[in-house]
Amino acid sequence: MAGKGFEFTDELRSYVMDHSALASETDALAAAKAWMIERTHEALADVSGMQIAPEQGPLLTMLAQTLDARLIVEVGTFTGLSALCLAEGLADGGRVLCHDRSEEWTAVAREGWRLAGLNDRIELRLGPAATTRGDLPDEPIDLAFIDADKGGYIGYHDMIVPRLRAGGLLVVDNVLWSGRVVDPSADDGNTRAIRAYNDYAAADERVDVTIVNVGDGLLLARKR
Repeated sequence: MAGKGFEFTDELRSYVMDHSALASETDALAAAKAWMIERTHEALADVSGMQIAPEQGPLLTMLAQTLDARLIVEVGTFTGLSALCLAEGLADGGRVLCHDRSEEWTAVAREGWRLAGLNDRIELRLGPAATTRGDLPDEPIDLAFIDADKGGYIGYHDMIVPRLRAGGLLVVDNVLWSGRVVDPSADDGNTRAIRAYNDYAAADERVDVTIVNVGDGLLLARKR
């Protein structure tokens, strides 16, 4: 049966963003997001595609709000737009714990968080995010977001899932990989890693899983 797919044009992206209305987005937040997007493209043009798609941001905020999230963990922060959107949706007193390797990339993140007035809700830990539970706080995690090295996805999944509260959510980016996951001619390491992760997550009996076609594809895994 034919699906209802269509090309997601720049005009459609603008339409989606124009109709994504969140009461939590203040003028300062909107300005900080715009600055982070612009600064990422100016300063890090060669890798700017690593930033989340703009239409993913409101979804991350709404997921955090829906879960009444007090602890969010992010693996792979880059220039901080995803962390800012997650922090926007936190419950009062909540925090986002971010892991990233790059001082250069996260310098943009720190400034964007400051401009938004949410830097006090975000804790950044620099260095490799080991795939062990020792890197995580003791309390249950409400929401986690993974957007890091693709070969590490299974390890990060197994690090986080045991620490999610019942009903908590793990969100994983780039799981459609620009469509290469179903391209038989695509056999590079990242594509193979993402295929392996998608298969692994779908077979994991600890979670319920669905993939949504937003941005480069988001896998949502809800802890049973």
